[in-house]
Amino acid sequence: MDAGKTERLAGELDAYAHWFVTPEPSSDGHFLTLTLFAEFGDTARVARDMTAVFLRSAGADAVVDDARLVVSELVGNVVNHAVPDQHLSAPGACRRIDVIFKMFPKWLFIGVADEDSTPPLLPVGEVFSPGLIGDLSEAVLPDSGRGLLIAQRLAAAVWWTPEERGGKTVWCRFDLNDGMESVPRS
Repeated sequence: MDAGKTERLAGELDAYAHWFVTPEPSSDGHFLTLTLFAEFGDTARVARDMTAVFLRSAGADAVVDDARLVVSELVGNVVNHAVPDQHLSAPGACRRIDVIFKMFPKWLFIGVADEDSTPPLLPVGEVFSPGLIGDLSEAVLPDSGRGLLIAQRLAAAVWWTPEERGGKTVWCRFDLNDGMESVPRS
């Protein structure tokens, strides 16, 4: 990414996100919460771009592509499926999406929070064997759950937590090696 584009994206980051400082300098953590709104046409693009800016600035270049795809899928799920809990919604209001990054020397945690308390439908297993999928038409593959299936393939773990105020957060964990490189998956 060229310096001009990085600078422009960092400017967008200031407009959309809040940086949080590590409570203890010895923790070696990097933290960011990015607040977006589902009704903006470029929400997924901004989430992908800010993911890359944050991870590259933290030295985690090895996981940028996988993390960008996972964030894009999870944000897309909110945009396409989340209906805010009644006490969290207001007529004409935008749906809030928080993208949370917590990076430590061995792990990267990414959370995508929304205002809908409905649990996500995490795929429990393969619909078809991996060898057969290449021969199948896309038309016979499942219509829903693809985004979470992609997240499960790319991240070391995927889960969700309910929020006290309502809503939920879908979390992914990426394992880092030597502080900044992906651990090879078998």
